[in-house]
Amino acid sequence: MTQARQTDYPIDPLFTQRWSPRAFTGEQIPEESLLALLEAARWAPSAYNAQPWRFIYARRDTPSWQPVFDNLVEFNRGWAHKAAALVVVLSHKQYTAPGAAESQPNAWHSFDTGAAWASLAFQATLSGWHAHGLGGFDANGLRASLGIPDDYAVEAVIAVGKLGDKASLPEALQARETPNTRRPLAELVADGRFDFAA
Repeated sequence: MTQARQTDYPIDPLFTQRWSPRAFTGEQIPEESLLALLEAARWAPSAYNAQPWRFIYARRDTPSWQPVFDNLVEFNRGWAHKAAALVVVLSHKQYTAPGAAESQPNAWHSFDTGAAWASLAFQATLSGWHAHGLGGFDANGLRASLGIPDDYAVEAVIAVGKLGDKASLPEALQARETPNTRRPLAELVADGRFDFAA
């Protein structure tokens, strides 16, 4: 990491060590290592224990890779080709409440799936990998290519890889290839009432 991130209050270093690089080495990830990241995601908090998250993974140099990679926008294909794996993140929009016989809309499916993605990202950091979540993809293309039913939202794609040399990136991206900062906590939290600047 090229710069130290500063916190307003003391927290575990894991939270500042995690970041989302684009430069990857091209090193392959063993399936067991990738499944360990997904195992961490499995244990995320979940409303009603509905566990709406689903993950479709594709390791580079396997038949699963190309349908996912081809549905990334051109900008993301420009750097994600050296990722070890791409993981499509889905959330089930329906759930069956405890004691109920029929499913109903799950208002928290995206929220809970976000918690699962964070768990994956933190486990990647602990395991010596990096995870970069991205929104630049063709959701309809992924839905068609991967057979994703309509009652699942396509939330994101995650690129997983080992940190590489930023010189491998296009010049415009090299300057951005560093852990970024965050807004001060005082801009993000309020005591008892909405009090945020636009």
